[in-house]
Amino acid sequence: MSAPDIRVAKRPEPDALIQQIADYVCNTQIDSDLALETAHYCLKDSLACALLALRFPECVKLLGPVVPGADLPGGARVPGTHFQLDPVQGAFNIGVLVRYLDFNDTWLAAEWGHPSDNLGAILAVADYIARSDVAEGLEPPKVADILEAMVKAHEIQGVLALKNSFNRVGLDHVLLVRVASTAVVTHMLGGSRDDVVNAVSQAWIDGGALRTYRHAPNTGPRKSWAAGDACRRAVQLALLTLKGEIGYPSALTAKGWGFQDVLFKGQDLVLERELGSYVMENVLFKIAFPAEFHAQTAVECAMALHEDVRDRLDDIDRIEIETQEAGSRIIDKTGPLDNYADRDHCIQYMVAVPMIFGELTAESYSDKVAADPRIDALRDKMQVKENPRFTEEYFDADKRAIGNSVQVFFSDGSKTEKVSIDYPVGHRRRREEGIPLLEDKFERAVKGQFGARQAGAIVETMSDADALADMDVHEFSGLWSLI
Repeated sequence: MSAPDIRVAKRPEPDALIQQIADYVCNTQIDSDLALETAHYCLKDSLACALLALRFPECVKLLGPVVPGADLPGGARVPGTHFQLDPVQGAFNIGVLVRYLDFNDTWLAAEWGHPSDNLGAILAVADYIARSDVAEGLEPPKVADILEAMVKAHEIQGVLALKNSFNRVGLDHVLLVRVASTAVVTHMLGGSRDDVVNAVSQAWIDGGALRTYRHAPNTGPRKSWAAGDACRRAVQLALLTLKGEIGYPSALTAKGWGFQDVLFKGQDLVLERELGSYVMENVLFKIAFPAEFHAQTAVECAMALHEDVRDRLDDIDRIEIETQEAGSRIIDKTGPLDNYADRDHCIQYMVAVPMIFGELTAESYSDKVAADPRIDALRDKMQVKENPRFTEEYFDADKRAIGNSVQVFFSDGSKTEKVSIDYPVGHRRRREEGIPLLEDKFERAVKGQFGARQAGAIVETMSDADALADMDVHEFSGLWSLI
């Protein structure tokens, strides 16, 4: 669509891309069994991540109402806690929990991101609606509605990421969480197609957060609550729209003032493919390691080399790591690492720890573990470079590989084999291998947070996908609450 003349006051038709998103959200029925099955696993995995995050005080301090005492009885419940909050702040809380440990699902393309971040907005709004409906004697939504909303939010975020690289203009991928969540929750709240158009235009006008907090020398914990912030804003925009706030039809294409001209260097935003269920069907699960996804196979390579090198650490001359262009650009990091967020976005750190200890867990990024001098000693011996094949297959739509290789060279001239892995265990090509690990991750998280009776009820309920889909949302959310 050509940009309207800014001298003409007549409002144009809404941007085509915004209309495509609204038509998809309002008119498309998700009928892919694979997508809905994967959404079920995604719901389990995301809630497992949320429970695991509750073990970390730096995460817990972010939770609760904006100010003490501002709870909302009958509001959105926050899994694993006693909080009942308005849906805006509930979305922030749940979004923070799901994302905090960098252990939830991932989507990698021209832009990368974590589509399950949208669950913060979806679950908070669904629980709020359900509890309000029950109070008014109405039929509440079902978990099936949550699963469908998840598929759609995944699709909007993921398809927008296929060709549009926001990171190359310095913007953070959480803007796609805000856009996708705004579209989906506006519809969940009863919004019409026009309401969705208006709300999504508002989401684009918000622009995007800078990626400053994800990169040296400024890497910090904001990257762990940025998605929660996007969820919070999405719900707020949806509610404002349903109060009658108008939209801005050429929010993307307005000459001089639209998103494309102001923040995207004049490039057109495009949808590479028709919106359906492709992203959920192909999403990547972080099952084995809480690590930035471009390094997942590098960690697996390091684990494979642990037995060969653990007793020869002092004899290592150098370690060669080959990765994709994106991995080389965003997680190749030298020098001091100041905090958890710095460490879980450093490929050298994520390779050194499993080489030394034979594991990489969330606790591996703590100050206590990072103080081990052997980690930085190994980091200093690492050389990271791009492997063109890894980059090519990373962008190949039929492969979506995330390859890495690691090889260790010793001072006496000997060397290990070059371990190369193209697909991480959470990839669709290794889904059969990964699901049992996902189930184990889920059960350990649930049993680690709740008493035996409540944990047992959750595990049993989540094990029957058909019965779960037919469950009322307020009953489902109640299972996860400490109230």
